[in-house]
Amino acid sequence: MSKPGFQPDIQPGDWLGMLGGGQLGRMFCHAAQSLGYKVAVLDPDPHSPAGAVAELHIQAAYDDTEGLAQLAARCKAVTTEFENVPALSLDSLARTVLTRPGAHAVAVVQDRIREKAFLDSSGVPVAPYWAVEKVEDLSQAADSLFPGILKAARLGYDGKGQARVANRQEAEQAFCDMGGKPCVLEALLPLQREISVVLARGADGATVVYPSATNEHRDGILAVSTVDAADAGDALSKQAGQAALRIAQALEYVGVLCVEFFVLQDGSLVANEIAPRPHNSGHYTMNASVASQFEQQVRATAGLPLADTSSLCSVVMLNLLGDLWFDPVTSALREPDWASVLAVPGAELHLYGKAEARRGRKMGHINVLGSSLAQAQERAAQVAAALGLSFEA
Repeated sequence: MSKPGFQPDIQPGDWLGMLGGGQLGRMFCHAAQSLGYKVAVLDPDPHSPAGAVAELHIQAAYDDTEGLAQLAARCKAVTTEFENVPALSLDSLARTVLTRPGAHAVAVVQDRIREKAFLDSSGVPVAPYWAVEKVEDLSQAADSLFPGILKAARLGYDGKGQARVANRQEAEQAFCDMGGKPCVLEALLPLQREISVVLARGADGATVVYPSATNEHRDGILAVSTVDAADAGDALSKQAGQAALRIAQALEYVGVLCVEFFVLQDGSLVANEIAPRPHNSGHYTMNASVASQFEQQVRATAGLPLADTSSLCSVVMLNLLGDLWFDPVTSALREPDWASVLAVPGAELHLYGKAEARRGRKMGHINVLGSSLAQAQERAAQVAAALGLSFEA
């Protein structure tokens, strides 16, 4: 068992572990390999995007005892690529290997009820809410919470497990439709926009923060993230960054963390949710920052000094869903027109190596760079037109 505070010497050539084989794990692998590390990925999917590029793919369930033991025996430190990795698996790994982030931090953000209570206790504002463990709890919810959004406490993502409810009766029906499992009822707020902050925190407590991204969601899935390099240090971005740091410190978090915020009509900030991993809204860092969020994850996992988060240019990130692979007229599968995309100056394409395109499935993203936000947006409009995407600056 590793001793409390023990920090092994993790050097290039050593093995790092990744729980999860999706695209975030794939991009972690690329960043780790660039720094000279080998990566072992544990994921049950034989065709996982990360497993395809890692030096070792352990094909096993996330709670498989033998698979976890194999991962721990091979690696000096293990990290995660999605928040629903069983916290018990992280606890098991932590007996013999460094786990970054730790099980406690991940367990908090796996449950919206715990997450809201934690945010309250750390002094970061959240939307007014009510915990709903059983349908009878809705009768005690304040009238001011309607209209609201009912969100499943666990396993919700990309807008799934959520329902807008105008009144108590609709909330009761939505709760039953969600299987009667614990939920959180949140009041709808007057939103101006949504932003997110990606940061990294090391085991020594050192922290670095990226400029906040402005996000646009469609059908609950992130579609566009925008960062204006000229405004990277504005007051709102600094305020959001400080709130995100407070959260990371209260969690004693080690690794890369994203906090999504609502900006209200009066300019105030409200925390929406925490992602204990790199985030879609941080993909812009792969081309528009000195070091990407994935390099930060490698550095934090290996105990290396954290990297510079400065912006190199303005950027628009366009998320690519599997819908693009279906002809809008015939619905037949075809490859998007990548040649026209890459003909646009500043367009950087990142595909995730997924063999099958499905509607709503994240297949890749494009970072569109510009010397100014206006130029990045103009180029993003050209990229969107080539792909048939909707885009408005």
